[in-house]
Amino acid sequence: MHSRRKFIQKSITGGAVFTAGIPLFNINSNAAQLQKDMLGHGDFQYRIEREWSKTNSNSHPVNNCHEMVLDKKNRLILLTDHPKNNVLIYDTSGKILDTWTLGFSGAHGLSISEEGGEEFLFVTDTGLGKVVKCSMNGEIVMELDHPSKIGTYTEHAYYRPTETAIGPNGDIYVADGYGSQFILQFDKSGQFIRKFGGDSFLQPDKFKQAHGVAIDYRDPSNPSLLCSARIKNTFKRFTLEGEYLEDIYLPGAFISRPVLDDENLYSSVCFGMERDNYNMHLNKGFVTILDKDNKVVSNPGGTKPVYKKGKLELMFQEEPIFKHCHDVCLDRDKNLYVCQWNADGVYPYKLHRV
Repeated sequence: MHSRRKFIQKSITGGAVFTAGIPLFNINSNAAQLQKDMLGHGDFQYRIEREWSKTNSNSHPVNNCHEMVLDKKNRLILLTDHPKNNVLIYDTSGKILDTWTLGFSGAHGLSISEEGGEEFLFVTDTGLGKVVKCSMNGEIVMELDHPSKIGTYTEHAYYRPTETAIGPNGDIYVADGYGSQFILQFDKSGQFIRKFGGDSFLQPDKFKQAHGVAIDYRDPSNPSLLCSARIKNTFKRFTLEGEYLEDIYLPGAFISRPVLDDENLYSSVCFGMERDNYNMHLNKGFVTILDKDNKVVSNPGGTKPVYKKGKLELMFQEEPIFKHCHDVCLDRDKNLYVCQWNADGVYPYKLHRV
């Protein structure tokens, strides 16, 4: 696979493209188009397919495509906040296999877990302040208690959960990213254990927009919790008991949730900066990819990552391919699927790994 990728990259940049050993006509124009459709850097380059989804807004409308996961049947499960179809289930070619809804107009976070060989989905609704566990066909099998009902929050504290992650023992971690900025930990039966984090610009163990959360198994003997602090352009690492460990700073990237695959860390960048204005800006999304050492190695849709004296330089959107990247999902062939928020109802783009 590695040598194939190198061949394709060399062929594109060298202006020679062949199919089944037969040269294509208009080599230069074809090569130019292929180069235009290529995103990313180094060993993580992709060919974008904007019309991957084989559906339309009449039959399966979406407002925002918030998150996507891959199940063990190699199906892609997409969460939208359109109450007509919260969940669209695709195969990797973009064909719709099934749909269902919870009627959630604030559906935001989607995680998948397995128990005894059976898979379940965890869905958050930021508007309703709900976290539910569902079967794969949309039957709710558990709903977590609102933290104000169990004494964890005061009655008037904001609770707008954005994401969940399921620990190795079944514990459920809820990121209250649009609310009070805590990570809340429950056991697998839904009993509250603890909360940690909270709202602060300056304190390293606290958040500004704790948007996403994931279990990092890259050190299999010592799994940890990665949480995004979007406004701080930072992933924060905690132990599974909520002890703060470190920051991973990504200057210029207002990140969504962390997505782990093999030794790499991926994230969609929902907002970016402008080169002459370092505030958060609309329509500046891209994808960022980190290696096993948490060093950025590729930014599909963004500028090439540059390190000077070991410090990562500011990253920006390179071309306006994406508006607001809200999640990224990988299939078994390491292709990417990019979900977008506030992007005129577009369906996910597929980025084919080359």
